[in-house]
Amino acid sequence: MLPTENRMRRREDFAAAVRRGRRSGRTHLVVHLTTRSGATNPHATGGLSPPRAGFVVSRAVGNSVVRHRVQRRLRHVIRDRLSLLPPGSLVVVRALPGAGEAEYARLAREVDAALERLLGGVRT
Repeated sequence: MLPTENRMRRREDFAAAVRRGRRSGRTHLVVHLTTRSGATNPHATGGLSPPRAGFVVSRAVGNSVVRHRVQRRLRHVIRDRLSLLPPGSLVVVRALPGAGEAEYARLAREVDAALERLLGGVRT
């Protein structure tokens, strides 16, 4: 599960990440990333807002059971990589139709490759 402060819920945040951000497409998913330098969250105690992630898993991926399984897997993958993201960044992971048959390790490799490309090869 993603911590509450790292969840993207508002439609405006999704739209900002998809429209203004950079994207990296892979076989089973597309990752959109928007980095907002100096982004502040008035509700955050430290001033800078933490990175937030959202997921788009459409009906093209599969039935309800498959869609929820894909979303759980992607949520788990992103949770382990939140420390790589700059403060205030917005990440949207959009699953493509083949994601329902992909194994967890394959999805993790694709997220890693996409984030590495979007962040300029910075890895820790």
